[in-house]
Amino acid sequence: MEYLIVCNKLWKWYPSPDGRLEVLKNLDFSLKPHEFVAIVGASGVGKSTLLHLMGLIDVPSDGELLFQNTPVSELSSPASAQIRATAVGYVFQFHHLLPEFTALENLLIPCMIAGMNGDKAKENALKLLQEMGVLERKDHFPAQLSGGEQQRVALARAMMNNPQIIIADEPTGNLDSQNAEKFMEFALQMRRQSGIAMVIATHNMQIAKFADRVLRLAGGNLKPEML
Repeated sequence: MEYLIVCNKLWKWYPSPDGRLEVLKNLDFSLKPHEFVAIVGASGVGKSTLLHLMGLIDVPSDGELLFQNTPVSELSSPASAQIRATAVGYVFQFHHLLPEFTALENLLIPCMIAGMNGDKAKENALKLLQEMGVLERKDHFPAQLSGGEQQRVALARAMMNNPQIIIADEPTGNLDSQNAEKFMEFALQMRRQSGIAMVIATHNMQIAKFADRVLRLAGGNLKPEML
């Protein structure tokens, strides 16, 4: 079976006064194309670390990570950057919208980085904003948007380059229950329409229930979580 992401005996550690702080330990994981996996666990166990490795934001200390059957360790810096720009969409707990740009402009920036045609990019951006229910807010700056609107714009931005996977780190962590549910409705709608894979780290078990699989990160490794 072909997988989008495979982690083989993955380790991640950081220097510490005691030698090293081991966050991920001999971790195995595989993600099918179009699959939705939720990763749960206590704060500080390494959920963000694992997502950063899957999204090629960071590199493992040991072990092997494959993206579309290609070992990430064999990728050049430009090749890794190309994957991050085109194949992966990121959504974080804090929306990270650029405050000096409007909602529409925030969506267009990833396309400029990826070299997409300007007219096509704008057409796609307006379509996504409409699908997210924030088209009428396209000319507003982030500070003029509600928390739920900001996060939906961030999700639209993550979808701009037609990624193969959305990696979301506590995307509803700063939202009330109503806006969190609305965010997930839009995320699942995007998944149905585009067939992308999704990996979400969350404390919210109500959000995790939307996933095809739920895994708990504890002791540096992943185990199935029964809901």
